[in-house]
Amino acid sequence: MRNWKFAMASTILGSALILGACGGTDTGTETEETGSGTAGEEATVEGSVIGDGSSTVAPILEGLVEEYAGAQPDVQVTVGVSGTGGGFEKFVAGETDFSNASRPIEEEEIAALEEAGIEYTEFLLAYDGLSVVVNQENDFVDNLTVDQLKQLWVEDGTTKMWSDIDPEWPEEEIVFYAPGTASGTYDYFNEVILEEEDIVSSATLSEDDNTLVQGIQGDPNAIGFFGYAYYIANQDTLKLVPIDGIEPNDETIESGEYAPLSRPLFVYAKNSSISENDAMYDFMQYTIENSGEMAQAVGYVALNEEDYESGLADLEALKE
Repeated sequence: MRNWKFAMASTILGSALILGACGGTDTGTETEETGSGTAGEEATVEGSVIGDGSSTVAPILEGLVEEYAGAQPDVQVTVGVSGTGGGFEKFVAGETDFSNASRPIEEEEIAALEEAGIEYTEFLLAYDGLSVVVNQENDFVDNLTVDQLKQLWVEDGTTKMWSDIDPEWPEEEIVFYAPGTASGTYDYFNEVILEEEDIVSSATLSEDDNTLVQGIQGDPNAIGFFGYAYYIANQDTLKLVPIDGIEPNDETIESGEYAPLSRPLFVYAKNSSISENDAMYDFMQYTIENSGEMAQAVGYVALNEEDYESGLADLEALKE
């Protein structure tokens, strides 16, 4: 497996990722070694698979799609990145075979899928620790409490200054960067930190986490949040802020100690695509079998092996 943390630091994603038959990744005997979810076999599959959704989940899928292209070069997998909410809109419209999500599906989305006659299955891929970061030149913010996070990010009609949070901090205006409203990361932060209040109106919002990274890198008074993998990929140019004295890492995210910002990452797959499209079934099998290793490679936290085995059993049942 290539060095995906280095690859992410160079370029995580554009607006969409399309890899398939003519992809030239140097995988050599990878098909023979790993197959495409059928280790040791050389069975080939043809077809296409379309997905969309979370930018947080995107680094895992980016790596899997590229490596899958070496194992099954006759399958074209296209993955867009319109955010969790945007991905579910396309899923409901029947435009995609699967939808990546950084939060559980919501009741309104479940109802919309039922109305559209689309049955689906939820697959858990990995765990993430939503990471709060500031500019590397910031030498005063070394910890924030959950209450301070809310004070920072809730719109209250004032111009937010660092000195408002702590009188010993500079009297400088805070510059905010946050995921866009179609992002599952935005939804999650809104639920556990903002508690459904409005986010600060001066914030720059974007579904592209790379835009957030670049904004924070470029302003000494900036603060923002996004998935842990994006911090890992840019840790040499960003400063991570512990929350209530706890930093996100493999141990604190998996144990839940990094609360309340630890969260699961999902892919929602259309049942009919799995049962009727051999390429979709094969890609999903490959995804479940390899997402733990890829999650760790890009900076997230793998599930227990039993969780992946349970996912494979659910997938197999849909094919029968």
